[in-house]
Amino acid sequence: MPTLPPLLRRAWTLALALVPLALAISTGPAMAGPVERTPKPTILIEATEHCVAPPEVMRLKHPDMLKHQRDRTVHSGERGARVSLKTCISCHASRETGSVIGSDKAFCQGCHSYAGVRIDCFDCHQPSAAPSRASLASGESR
Repeated sequence: MPTLPPLLRRAWTLALALVPLALAISTGPAMAGPVERTPKPTILIEATEHCVAPPEVMRLKHPDMLKHQRDRTVHSGERGARVSLKTCISCHASRETGSVIGSDKAFCQGCHSYAGVRIDCFDCHQPSAAPSRASLASGESR
């Protein structure tokens, strides 16, 4: 067998070293068994009332429902609608904390963290079911 030039010899050595790695990667999941799905979030649902829509509809459409109600509230002054943020919080807030955010088990934060979606509702609105005395005194909105 002829002697290989140094550069080709290094390439050949590297290729031989990578073959076991390539085999391990290509057969690894097949040998390890079925691929597991990402575990779903564990969320505390303490509300006993029925929601304004079935869970599968709410999972997909709640941002649109809240945005449309936001527009009706801001532009037309409609308050107290069934799909208002205040109504959602009053049903879904933790009985312990009074909030829908604050942990990955909290109703809103749990799903939003799981989905990788930023919750920006509470940049302006209070995250708890009842406003604090301080927020009432300062006139903050919900």
